[in-house]
Amino acid sequence: MNAVVVGVALMLILSVARLNVVISLCVSAITAGLVGGMSLLKITQVFEQGLGEGAVIALSYVMLGAFAVAISRSGLTDWLAHKIIALINRSPTPNHVALMRTLVCSVLLIMAIFSQNLIPVHIAFIPILVPPLLHVMTYLKLDRRLIACVLTFGLVTPYMVLPVGFGGVFLHQLLASNLAANGLTVDPSAIAPAMWLPATGMVIGLLIAVFFSYRKPREYVTSENEFNLDSLTLPSRNAIMVSFVAIVVALATQLYTGSMIFGALSGLAVYFITGQISWKQSQTVLSGGVELMAMIGFIMISAAGFAAVIRATGEVNSLVNLLGGWLGSNQAVASASMLLVGLIVTMGIGSSFSTIPIIATIYTPLAMQLGFSPIAVVALVGTAAALGDAGSPASDSTLGPTSGLNADGQHDHIRDSVIPTFLHYNLPLLVMGWVASLVL
Repeated sequence: MNAVVVGVALMLILSVARLNVVISLCVSAITAGLVGGMSLLKITQVFEQGLGEGAVIALSYVMLGAFAVAISRSGLTDWLAHKIIALINRSPTPNHVALMRTLVCSVLLIMAIFSQNLIPVHIAFIPILVPPLLHVMTYLKLDRRLIACVLTFGLVTPYMVLPVGFGGVFLHQLLASNLAANGLTVDPSAIAPAMWLPATGMVIGLLIAVFFSYRKPREYVTSENEFNLDSLTLPSRNAIMVSFVAIVVALATQLYTGSMIFGALSGLAVYFITGQISWKQSQTVLSGGVELMAMIGFIMISAAGFAAVIRATGEVNSLVNLLGGWLGSNQAVASASMLLVGLIVTMGIGSSFSTIPIIATIYTPLAMQLGFSPIAVVALVGTAAALGDAGSPASDSTLGPTSGLNADGQHDHIRDSVIPTFLHYNLPLLVMGWVASLVL
């Protein structure tokens, strides 16, 4: 029994069985370590050392949560909901409502894509933009599982195919450099095109989610007067302007410093300096951010500890070496097996960016030995790393959407984010990555 397979499988089973994800990660880390031959003391040490790797992203989530609370207190969220709902009420026909549903999905998709390449803020925009739109989504009866799929598509697909922003990190700084370090030099201009065919699997999954799986309206609990436009107290023009300035300052600071923490902090500073939120309210705002984001942050911290134990077992290499003994010279079987192992490893670690250095070291010489073309090796390793980013309980590609969609407590991380994205993206990506490795 391989420790990686046991740990990841147990983590998924416990999470789907509704055991808290943090507890599932801790239990699975201990189990994987024991199966990998580590002592309980060693497992504890490695797990605790690994927790530090998730501390930055956890604090980032809390600060972003506090910034989202500040925006909400400013009245901008009520103003935004009022404008959109008033627009819908002007012509509440089925066609107009369908148009507005499409508009909401399109805006979120564009923002998610921009967050990876054009304005590389990653998931930072979600807890700020999505919670204010929840009232509108409820009003339109939009299935939030669809929104989770839309956001995850925008967070994953762009870095697979566009060599700018996070795509530049994934395709050039990680994929190309790790392939070169293991004996395969590929023309940089050919890296991104090699991933186009695998990425069509992501497009197929999105189309299935939009037009088939989650096309029907879904009801969510709402208060009796939540959409009574006459009862809303709208913010002043000055408050709205301060909110927009705060968002721009937060974005600019994050792009300059590369830190979501200081980006959110600078946005909060605008509210405090202008007096829109008093110094005395800072404790309440931060407490609201903790309440909104604490669980997501703890999952990220626990996932870092789990990933550290998985790596420390040394059984990722054992799994691939065992796989190599089964493959023979059959490229079709070899490709499918390597992609499946990539899926398991990435779902356990929770990051495709962290997976590339692990699997490229083993996959590159193995694939070259089996006669895969250089471009096919790029597609194989790139797809194996990307598999599992969507659909992993510990991935920020699922945790990010949950952080926004569950702001009112009506979106379950496992059943409404993890399972839908796993089914709609990993399965088509697995198939198209397999096809790409054989035809390129």
